[in-house]
Amino acid sequence: MADVLGKAVMDFQQGNYTEDIKTFSSLDEEDVIPVPYLFRDFKEMPKVEQKALKLAKGKILDIGCGAGSHALYLQNKGLDVTAVDNSEGCITVAKERGVQKTVLSNILDYSEETFDTLLLLMNGIGLAGTLSNLTAFLQHLASLLRPNGQILLDSSDIIYMFDEDEDGGYWIPNNGKYYGEVTFTMQYKGLKSEPFDWIYLDYNTLQNACWANGMECELMVSGEHYDYLARLTHKK
Repeated sequence: MADVLGKAVMDFQQGNYTEDIKTFSSLDEEDVIPVPYLFRDFKEMPKVEQKALKLAKGKILDIGCGAGSHALYLQNKGLDVTAVDNSEGCITVAKERGVQKTVLSNILDYSEETFDTLLLLMNGIGLAGTLSNLTAFLQHLASLLRPNGQILLDSSDIIYMFDEDEDGGYWIPNNGKYYGEVTFTMQYKGLKSEPFDWIYLDYNTLQNACWANGMECELMVSGEHYDYLARLTHKK
């Protein structure tokens, strides 16, 4: 699979930034990911990310680390953080930027150590792909967590993207799928990714999935754009 994200962050790191990543989704939306945004510092981050970084403690795993901005911030605060991503380009750039502990792996293939904090930022729960994969994904995350550990993740309820009727309900296509399931492709400088599944979870759906899998789920902060930060812990 073309490492679209990796190529874009490598270009930026090497001073060859000329364009952004284009994304195309099954919601008929075309969008861009501005590459400089992947290199943002703490003050440029949305409040859900800032809150997560303040709550992170102990031994930390930054899942889907991208260019390493979150890991770097935590490392600079003296915390023990490992950055994991399945993009070779992202891991190369994270190392070049100074992240000391990196792992090139799909998170579902990783089981080397356990942690006090798992971070899944920039809608990291999206890595689960679909609602039907959510149970296995949460169980795998729980297996990486120490007894008193926490998972900090942000997501968005994308219900606002659907048409609203007069009585406040939403017109959601009846295709048998959860409305937060989206298929994306990414494009950058002639490179195009294979289509991949990504999920945006409304908070109630996440909470119910956590309870079904023996985990507590707590809403830590709500953002300005239907987004939120949740903390997941083992049930006591």
